[in-house]
Amino acid sequence: MKKKKVLMGLTAAMMASTMALTGCGGGSNGGNSGSAGSGSDGKDEIKEFSVFIAEPTTVERTEDNEIKQLIAEKTGVKLKETYLTGQTSEEAVGTIIAGGDYPDIINGGGAMKELYDAGVLVPLDDYLDKYPNLKAFYTEHEWDNIRQDDGHIYWINAFQNMLGEDKTTTLNGEAFWIQARVLEWGGYPKLETMDDYFDLIERYNKANPTTHDGTKNLPYTILCDDWRYFCLENAPQFLDGYANDGSCIVDNGKVIDYNTTPTAKKYFQKLNEEYKKGIVDPESFTQTYDEYIAKLSTGRVLGMVDQWWDFAFSVNDVFKTGDLEKYGYNYIPCPLTIEKGMENQWYTSGGEKNVASGIAITTACEDPEAVLKFMDDLLSQEIHDLRFWGIKGVDYEVGDDGLYYRTKEQRAKVAEQKYKETHLCDYSQFPQYLGTNRDGKNAMMPSEQPSEFLDTLPEPVKKVFDAYGVTTYPQLMHSAQKAGVWFPIYSFTGGLTTDTPGGVAWTKMAEVKHAELPKVIMSKDFEKGWADYLKVYESVKPEDCMKEIQEEVDRRIERAKKYENK
Repeated sequence: MKKKKVLMGLTAAMMASTMALTGCGGGSNGGNSGSAGSGSDGKDEIKEFSVFIAEPTTVERTEDNEIKQLIAEKTGVKLKETYLTGQTSEEAVGTIIAGGDYPDIINGGGAMKELYDAGVLVPLDDYLDKYPNLKAFYTEHEWDNIRQDDGHIYWINAFQNMLGEDKTTTLNGEAFWIQARVLEWGGYPKLETMDDYFDLIERYNKANPTTHDGTKNLPYTILCDDWRYFCLENAPQFLDGYANDGSCIVDNGKVIDYNTTPTAKKYFQKLNEEYKKGIVDPESFTQTYDEYIAKLSTGRVLGMVDQWWDFAFSVNDVFKTGDLEKYGYNYIPCPLTIEKGMENQWYTSGGEKNVASGIAITTACEDPEAVLKFMDDLLSQEIHDLRFWGIKGVDYEVGDDGLYYRTKEQRAKVAEQKYKETHLCDYSQFPQYLGTNRDGKNAMMPSEQPSEFLDTLPEPVKKVFDAYGVTTYPQLMHSAQKAGVWFPIYSFTGGLTTDTPGGVAWTKMAEVKHAELPKVIMSKDFEKGWADYLKVYESVKPEDCMKEIQEEVDRRIERAKKYENK
């Protein structure tokens, strides 16, 4: 299933600049502080492994991608990646299982449990002690959170792991977003509730109905495509002041169904009112993800609810390369709650570790240890810098103070789609760190380097920050930090299957919300539409799901007690 291939090196200039970064080739490989070893042990032969990621991608790296090739030369491994196209993760994984033709490495997204149940994943826990960078990626408690019911660990989630000091500058999670131009026009008001938010959007759109080139604004749009319908349905948990448990509200260990709360009714009633006024995009419930991103990329959408990672990397680069940033089209998060004066938890420091999915090795892989060694190398500082900063002297510079930075030309280059495809390679679905470089100075990610972050902000966004007296996006949210030891509980529901009553209910709840909530928003008689929705929703027995979630919350609380004194 796998092939071996001889890879040619980068240009001498690129190689020399990268060697200068960390003295690679002669450096130590001592656990977390080490650099990657010479993967091919002095030979030119590189092991190639196939990877399937059950998510779509906006960047298809070319076979001769320069950093991908350089990483291969340093680690001895190259990946051949395939991404989701035209299917859900469950459909794609179901097809793979039915055909029995597995990649070496897989992230099945919401279908990891199906892969586990099929018995096609390699247990990782027996190997971890051999790979110090990988072993240190999680605490003992966190590794235990990933263990399945047979006691083994089968996958590793790549995201939201912090090393050293928290240097978060972006709000990577969910929010009500509004364009900087709207805030500037409104005099940078304090937006606390949905009424505040939509009132400003309505007034702005009436006074300024078009973009800079005369294109008609879309005041508010909603993404409902497939699994991304969280952009529609889960705002009530945030509006009530709770963190993103995703599946429900957990109030001091007690599970509450956010789909039927008084706040949920107020939220959907507001959307119904705005739809009737013509503020909500009428294509919201039929548009695809690509169509949604295309709309945002024109600058005509004034606001929406979404996760930053779901739109910003694509849309902001379009604004940058198209010289659109100067018009104030970039999006700013708003810390809304259902009533004024409430605490919010839109932002959670340290992020949310989703233990329900991640990178796994399948039984089709002939050399699991080579894959684990590769992942260990990816977490070394040398390779981590290469993945996310690029090549020294090509993609970034190092000042006399040892701090990394990019020139204006380098920033423009790394935003180009073709450059991403042919040169950059972050292996973004594999383990990675936020926080602080092991040199104690630099940020792991360029977007979190304080000077780099502030220097790259468009002028209209800088004005927003100055007006509100902040230097980062999270500071705009003023979020309380109260997430419990169960957090996030969506990492449990993400693994539910129809083998249990709760799993059956979970599946049907999603189907009902997909079908019925758009009708509620478009309903001429909201009270009747809401009552009809509740009747259908309650018929699928959501209490069965809430019961199983409560059992999992209780289990996580009890398990956490084992580590309280460690």
